[in-house]
Amino acid sequence: MGEAAMVEQPTRAVWLARAAIGCGLLAVLVLAAGAGLRGALVVAVGVAALALMAIGVWWALSRRGPLRWLGVLLAAAAPAGAVVLYVGGGTWPWVLGAVALWAVGLWLARVALRSARGAKEMPEREVDAPRRPVLIMNPKSGGGKVEKFRLAERARRSGAEVVLLDPDAHQDVVELAERAVADGADLLGVAGGDGTQALVAQVAARHGLPFLVVSAGTRNHFALDLGLDRDDPARCLDALTDGVELRVDLGEVAGRAFVNNVSFGTYAEIVQNPEYRDAKTSTVLAMLPDLLVGYAGAKLTAEVGGELLEHPQAVLVSNNPYDAGDLLDPGRRSRMDRGRLGVLGVRVDGAAQVADLALRGTSAEAVSVLAGREVLVTADVPSIPVAVDGEALELDVPVRCVIHPGALRVRVPRDRPGTVAPAPALKWSRLAHLASGRTNTNGGVW
Repeated sequence: MGEAAMVEQPTRAVWLARAAIGCGLLAVLVLAAGAGLRGALVVAVGVAALALMAIGVWWALSRRGPLRWLGVLLAAAAPAGAVVLYVGGGTWPWVLGAVALWAVGLWLARVALRSARGAKEMPEREVDAPRRPVLIMNPKSGGGKVEKFRLAERARRSGAEVVLLDPDAHQDVVELAERAVADGADLLGVAGGDGTQALVAQVAARHGLPFLVVSAGTRNHFALDLGLDRDDPARCLDALTDGVELRVDLGEVAGRAFVNNVSFGTYAEIVQNPEYRDAKTSTVLAMLPDLLVGYAGAKLTAEVGGELLEHPQAVLVSNNPYDAGDLLDPGRRSRMDRGRLGVLGVRVDGAAQVADLALRGTSAEAVSVLAGREVLVTADVPSIPVAVDGEALELDVPVRCVIHPGALRVRVPRDRPGTVAPAPALKWSRLAHLASGRTNTNGGVW
């Protein structure tokens, strides 16, 4: 890309920011022009509908029996009622136009902020192809992706030894990985879920060997943040013949590695339930009222760099902080080499906080966002449920999470989709600064 691209991107970001602000102003003008003196009433109806929806959602999640069903009804009826009032009053075309313009403005704002911020990719290192790579594959993972994409066959054609796990028998993947190292493996890889990847990654890091990720799991969050192709896991095998190396951090909780995150509190309590795997929705609905209202679980406290989170309902500790500023942008880590754990603490006590959380995501008052090299979680009970990369465990307190900077050598294909630049939390003051075209202290447009 050169200098031209470096100049073009900030200019594009400035005009996108101006267009976003223009859409927002135009939305207000459309509403004012169409609704006339009824504009305030139109806004009041919209705000009331949102408030009733929030109350309905809160009741649906935190109550049982008739009140839960009343909440579901309220959450559905509130927006429907607002639509009926707008149609009956003849203001619906103007309301629809204003909402559409506002939505376009929000989208443009996010694109503008992402373009201005950009993202520095993790540095790549040229490496020789492995001489004796060993890949451990789980045939059941991701609904059978190993067989669907013929991953074992393709890996063998690329010179790798493949160890297929037996779906009908429990096998210790750590023992298999250690045995492969003892037999002379110079690369370890996994086609499976994030939990399995973390176990083998810990072995690779311990022996200083490169690690290869094949996106054959269900969600493949680690693969996503490495910039790998989640739609075609076979492309990950290109790293065997034409790969580069990334140095990424590795998280550790109570001596066990994690590549994504560790959950405490609400989510960990739910996944600990043996019925969760076969009936996720019904299990969540059955347990949420106790966990949200009475909080049936342990009373947690998390300490991060001298700061305390007291009695959060949920704590998420991640291997590097997530970039997302709101719920429109699901959690992503554009880099995993910052040497810090990300910490999100959540406590929701009512409908108002539910609405705030839905609108502002991690910027909401119910969310505490911290980062540090070490996190210590304590509780009022001897042991607590913990979800490590989605795997349910029970750990003695206190639970200590640490990060090992640059501990893992990850081999990735040279040609891969890549990571996405994170979008900062949407603030109109930040957008206005960008639209003005002023530069930041580094000489670029903010």
